[in-house]
Amino acid sequence: MPDMKYILVTGGVISGIGKGVIASSFGTILKSCGIDVTSIKIDPYINIDAGTFSPYEHGEVYVLDDGGEVDLDLGNYERFLDITLHRDNNITTGKIYQQVIERERRGDYLGKTVQVIPHITDSIQEWVQRVAHIPVTPENTPPKVCIVELGGTIGDIEGMSFVEAFRQFQFRVKRENFCCAHVSLVPMPKSTGEPKTKPTQSSVRELRGLGLSPDLILCRSEKPIDHTVKEKISNFCHVGPEQVICIHDLSSVYHVPLLMENQGVVQYLNERLQLNISMPRPGRFMQKWRNLAKRVDNLRKEVNIALVGKYTKLEDSYASVTKALQHACIASGCKLNLTYIEAVNLEKQMKIDDPVNYHKAWQDLCKSDGVIVPGGFGQRGMEGKIEACQWCRETQKPMLGICLGLQAAVIEFARNVLGLKGANTTEVNPECEDKLVIDMPEHHTGKLGGTMRLGKRKTYLEQSVITRLYNKEVIEERHRHRYEVNPEYIERLEAAGLRFVGKDETKTRMEVAVVDSHPYYVAVQFHPEYLSRPLSPSPPFLGLILASLGKLKSYLSKGCRFSPRNQSDVSSDEEDILTLIEDKSIIENGKPVNGVKND
Repeated sequence: MPDMKYILVTGGVISGIGKGVIASSFGTILKSCGIDVTSIKIDPYINIDAGTFSPYEHGEVYVLDDGGEVDLDLGNYERFLDITLHRDNNITTGKIYQQVIERERRGDYLGKTVQVIPHITDSIQEWVQRVAHIPVTPENTPPKVCIVELGGTIGDIEGMSFVEAFRQFQFRVKRENFCCAHVSLVPMPKSTGEPKTKPTQSSVRELRGLGLSPDLILCRSEKPIDHTVKEKISNFCHVGPEQVICIHDLSSVYHVPLLMENQGVVQYLNERLQLNISMPRPGRFMQKWRNLAKRVDNLRKEVNIALVGKYTKLEDSYASVTKALQHACIASGCKLNLTYIEAVNLEKQMKIDDPVNYHKAWQDLCKSDGVIVPGGFGQRGMEGKIEACQWCRETQKPMLGICLGLQAAVIEFARNVLGLKGANTTEVNPECEDKLVIDMPEHHTGKLGGTMRLGKRKTYLEQSVITRLYNKEVIEERHRHRYEVNPEYIERLEAAGLRFVGKDETKTRMEVAVVDSHPYYVAVQFHPEYLSRPLSPSPPFLGLILASLGKLKSYLSKGCRFSPRNQSDVSSDEEDILTLIEDKSIIENGKPVNGVKND
């Protein structure tokens, strides 16, 4: 069995520099070369997992098939590489210390003094080696390369034990199986107008001082960096010019793998890790990604979507939702114009407390072509979400509700259609008159970590717009919720027009609700955004975008297929030319006439 190859991605100068996208891009490039890849994300915080984080602290919590609540970077890996990761692919300081302390309590260390070195560092190395071999593709083929992203920045006190573990690890797995890529910022201060390499030099010096030498230095900058700066980094950081990769801000993340590939990453990794990739690569290498990046850049027609959320101050709180909307837009041939609306600002009380923000929020909502009401926890903003659901239902505006969005839609319907004015969720008001949303048997009060209904579950669908979009009657989607719709009210809600077309295997848990008389009023208890992919958008999101564009009926009538014209985003003049080109009557001897170029 060939040795596993490891690529360690570290970061310097500042956090949030794009290590996740760069690590994913390494994987994308290698996958395009026919090499199976897996990923591990290391988060040096002491939390056991990301489940109890505030979205303001760390962005969204990403949920895996097995119910693991992990860092949002694992979402990047799954989307870019189209793989299915497991909870152990996310390592935290908390998990490592928990494992070592449990071993110590069992007496596994035979009375030795348990220390950071060797016990913690050995535990990290063993964990990485074990998880690297777990298959992450549907074919269950073992991966050949493992990309490990170390969160935070080099020099952080929390990450020291991990850096030391990898210093030892490079000798444990041999040099030809281990490569270190360091991502650093090259700032360009407005006062000087030129890129400054000193932060990168300091960061690399610190990394070297800790025993790791970078094989690749990836320089992140706002604008492209010229050759002289690249040469300077090469000289001062003790690497060859071909080992300095420059990545400036791009129009979309889909360009990052292409930019890295253009700078010789395949050739370098092939030699450094002895990957036996046949060189040179074929002309159509990474064509799928080129097409995707080109398509994203050429989208012109806009669709305005309003996201009514509780954590809109940090856009990363809705990273997967935003990506799922983008995937649906790419498939529909339009550009996403997303407006974040703070749910609290839609509430009637705000008209008195802050009329400016109240009217702006309602103006943004009214300008939208479609509305999404995503998940969340707690009572803040709940009434605003309910207001948004009511407005969408009454004005026939396309809407997709997710998790808490479904619960808001059900409460709104009960209040305004069934006349149950005391309807609410026990999460907000445990003593409410009509408990439309109640906590679930799995929910253990007092303990918040990992006590929800988590991970991939089956949903059984009845005939509806959602069944047609999925094109199947049994679907599997990922869940993350503590409350559910009260089964006692289902008959009355359905009789009034809110139809529950998706349920779990027991038929007691409501998974999908629709209003049939509406162009697109769909609410789901699961989180479909987690399984959306750039080339395979999530069906509920695709339905929302198509309904917002007024294209849903024609899409469904064509058996859920796009016509080339529907997908293209060209002007009517260009369409006429395309029609001419397609019309074989204007082709003579295989060549177009009348000056029409057939590109």
